[in-house]
Amino acid sequence: MVEAYAELARRVLAGPARLGRTRLVAVDGPSGAGKSVFADRLADALAALSGGHRPPVVHTDDLLDGWADQFTFWPRLEERVLAPLRAGRSGGYHRYSWVRREFLPRVVPVPVAPVLIVEGVSAARRAVRPETTLTVLVTAPAALRLARAVARDGARILPELRRWHAGERAHFTADDTAAGVDHVVDGAPTLPHDGRCYFVRRPAAGKAGIRCRS
Repeated sequence: MVEAYAELARRVLAGPARLGRTRLVAVDGPSGAGKSVFADRLADALAALSGGHRPPVVHTDDLLDGWADQFTFWPRLEERVLAPLRAGRSGGYHRYSWVRREFLPRVVPVPVAPVLIVEGVSAARRAVRPETTLTVLVTAPAALRLARAVARDGARILPELRRWHAGERAHFTADDTAAGVDHVVDGAPTLPHDGRCYFVRRPAAGKAGIRCRS
């Protein structure tokens, strides 16, 4: 089914704030599925409804301490972003440089805002779902996701990427992510639509339909 980003943005803004005064949107899914595109377009739709005020978007790749930190980065996100917002204070984090292989000294601020979007693998993990207003899982075929990643970062990353994909599969199975999120988005849709304004969703396992958590 084709859905409008604008309608989803309205649902988010009408939903309850569960992380302090902030509505937390978690955009999850395996690498190369289209999470960043979805998060950015939803942020644009939210800005259009909020007088141009774009919500902060935190990409979990910026918080990873290299390839080995695939899922163990979460305490860094909790301490520097989620905990301050939960208490009504601005947060901030150091962005990891995958070129320099170290965290950069400049703090990236995360202000208290009506909405925060966290995008990345395991962003909608079970532990955070009670504090979310909306959880999304973006999916795409494995072969396409691999091709997208290689086109973006080069074939040199293939050994690490294959280990990464195996870790993703294990995590999503153990976390039962597909059954726990509010809706599933097709990151490689074949239905004709304007991708700037619309996305294609699939029925989420165990869900009656698209909704924000209430």
